[in-house]
Amino acid sequence: MSPFDKTVPSQTDTICFEFDLRHPPEKVWRALTNPVLLAEWLLPVVNQKLEPGAQFTFQAPPQPGWDGVVSCRYLEIEPHQKLSWAWVVGDIDTVVTFTLAATDTGTRLSLVQSGFKPQQKQNFGGARYGWNMMGGKLVDLLAKIP
Repeated sequence: MSPFDKTVPSQTDTICFEFDLRHPPEKVWRALTNPVLLAEWLLPVVNQKLEPGAQFTFQAPPQPGWDGVVSCRYLEIEPHQKLSWAWVVGDIDTVVTFTLAATDTGTRLSLVQSGFKPQQKQNFGGARYGWNMMGGKLVDLLAKIP
């Protein structure tokens, strides 16, 4: 299933997506935390240590006006239930939270990125587009891994 954009139309500080996945929470959790799998649907991760407070980096190819670095720090880790990290790109300092809930058919995954400032509407739009695209990659990845 594709990501469902649940962002409120008037919203400019919080992006919300929801997925109904036909995979158990353990498998979804693995896709959210395994560096090899993260690189396949999100971005390559550097120096990841899965513990609260640990800092790590996502490294994208550099683009004009951006060095490709996303600085992160784990805020909350509840295995198979919740994962939250600080997501900092330049002056954009937000929080990304994944919440997993078991369902009769698999997992409902909620993705929320919060903390955009009013002057960051273009960044908000870009992040919303990016999560929709990367969310589709996550769905595809889950379909092909055991």
